[in-house]
Amino acid sequence: MTDTLAVQAPLDPREQSIFDRILGVWDSLSLLKQDRSTYIKSHDVLNLHEELVEQVHLLNVIREEQDKPLELNRVDYILDECFQLISLFFLTIGRNNEAPAVYSMTSTIKRLLDHLKEAAFYSPKDLESISQKLDSMEEIIKLGKATQSPHLLKFLENRLNRCRHILAELQSSLADLSPQLIPVYERLVSILRSISAANTRQKFPTAEVQSFQDQLREVQTTMVDGKFLADDGTAPAGQHVATELLHRCLKWSELVLARQGKIDERFKPTYDKLCEVLNQLEKLSITQAWSLRETDLYDYQRRLDKIDESRINGNFEDQSGVKADLHTQRTLLYMIRRSYAYIYTLIISSEPVSEALLPVFNQLQTLRRCLMEVQRSGGVLSPRELYPYSMKVMLNACIGIQRRGADRLS
Repeated sequence: MTDTLAVQAPLDPREQSIFDRILGVWDSLSLLKQDRSTYIKSHDVLNLHEELVEQVHLLNVIREEQDKPLELNRVDYILDECFQLISLFFLTIGRNNEAPAVYSMTSTIKRLLDHLKEAAFYSPKDLESISQKLDSMEEIIKLGKATQSPHLLKFLENRLNRCRHILAELQSSLADLSPQLIPVYERLVSILRSISAANTRQKFPTAEVQSFQDQLREVQTTMVDGKFLADDGTAPAGQHVATELLHRCLKWSELVLARQGKIDERFKPTYDKLCEVLNQLEKLSITQAWSLRETDLYDYQRRLDKIDESRINGNFEDQSGVKADLHTQRTLLYMIRRSYAYIYTLIISSEPVSEALLPVFNQLQTLRRCLMEVQRSGGVLSPRELYPYSMKVMLNACIGIQRRGADRLS
């Protein structure tokens, strides 16, 4: 938060009082996030959210009076911090399908789209997944019109539209790609990502990268006179898109093999920070159902944002202002992009179940998988064989009722 607040202070004294009240909300949110002694309660989150929305309304009134709707100062930055965190709180208490929960997702998608645009390689499947998520978020915002502040909904719609604008740019860059070339293109995207992942391993896998290089040459041998051909012998549209990516993959594989995963020492501290974040997010993606509290993602997002925003004109530079070489630049950007992708996956995988009931939900999910496996293996011979499963269902139901009651009383 200290980094975020190092911007222009509000000039209007009325905005200063709003800033002070929002800062109080931020302090309450921070304390709530750090408290692991109990489950997060819905009424605590909803009260803080209502207070925050009220301050947004007062801020809008002041800026409309002064005809400064686009004003940006310290108030706006702390608002972003609060909305980001409170959005994750909504996910934690299981209110995934309410408008405030959309905020953190728009932030993550915007970052991810920006990096995909900068990297200039992505598959149609990547864009389709994001497009579907934006559609579902739009539906959530529409459903919120009956219960949520119109100021908040308009704010979220604007953020959603910014994401759609970037998505449309990325989709248009693949518009020339013929459906017949999509399998080749997606294979090249997969190989390029695999090489980048191997490049960040603690022990560089030379043989593995060489095998990826062999796969690229195998793709290259299918070309005739420098073109990819369809089954009928014609050259499908979008040749330049696929061939440019192939040449990029070959050059990157050569550079990665030459560097053997060694990063420029000047940028080793940044590399180590990204390694730590990436490894922690990877572990969370494996143990998500049992160990993730969605508000934990806030810290990872901010650590990534700080590194991402430290670039100058898109480049990583050392203390002397010297730009990073191509290998270092691409390696660091891959790690940032991969980390944002993990956060995106973790958020969209969040179940609409409150934190208090999540252990019960996870056990029931496991029980369901066990029963499905029993069904696949031929079922049971007698009702007696289902008794252990029935007892487990009843026990989880009792625990769930008890926890909901405790949550209401606290």
